[in-house]
Amino acid sequence: QVQLVESGGGLVQAGGSLRLSCAASGRTVSSRAMGWFRQAPGKERDFVASISWDGGSTLYADSVKGRFTISRDNAENTVYLQMNSLKPEDTAVYYCATGAGRIPITTPRWYDYWGQGTQVTVSS
Repeated sequence: QVQLVESGGGLVQAGGSLRLSCAASGRTVSSRAMGWFRQAPGKERDFVASISWDGGSTLYADSVKGRFTISRDNAENTVYLQMNSLKPEDTAVYYCATGAGRIPITTPRWYDYWGQGTQVTVSS
């Protein structure tokens, strides 16, 4: 089993930056892909970014390319999401997840452990 805890969310003005962290406990996630998803009220949970088990491959949603960067530190069992140039439409609860495989995956169904989420609110 894996427990994931997100942190780093908060309120930021448009154009600002936040760095989200996801700390894993229990079993190591060093051999698993990791992902970030977000969900706004009344909407589906959307893919944001994913990273391979070794950090060598990443995928990003078109809406965040060039602004967000996913990274991981397997020694610390932690994944990060650096969010720059934030926009009001980035407002959502951000969830960290780990997948059963090693390669980046965009669809939520292939992630088997999820954190509780951290709120990101971007004001205009």
